[in-house]
Amino acid sequence: MRQVDYLVGKHDFEKLEAYQFMQGSVSTCFQGTKAEMAAMAITTGHFGSLPVVDEGKRLVGIVSEFDLLRALRAGKDLDKVTVQEVMTPQPVSVQEGATADDLMKVLEENHFIRVPVVDDTNKVVGVVSRTDILQGYLYADVNEMPW
Repeated sequence: MRQVDYLVGKHDFEKLEAYQFMQGSVSTCFQGTKAEMAAMAITTGHFGSLPVVDEGKRLVGIVSEFDLLRALRAGKDLDKVTVQEVMTPQPVSVQEGATADDLMKVLEENHFIRVPVVDDTNKVVGVVSRTDILQGYLYADVNEMPW
């Protein structure tokens, strides 16, 4: 659950930060994971991408549907290659304290649906999607869902 789901009273949307919007439960994978396993996680979880982490849960890459499709088009067999071979290294991420405006800018400029949230040691602590931000706006503005 996101912290914005529990807002009481009206809040200034622009002062909300990534840690308040983010989903804290994040599916991740390791560089050595078979690409086919990542594809299964992405499709069954309806994620679009998975953060790739090291043993300390520090962000080292991201594997997306685009990465996997690119590998397939290149003739790679996803059960024979690792995530490291197909992932995007050094992915864009945001810090826990990123503002709503910072988040929207990153998502818009990169045409992302979601972005990993990291702490000051680059450890993945969550993920924020466009929908999370919109829901945060609604909760901050009216403090109840209109439906």
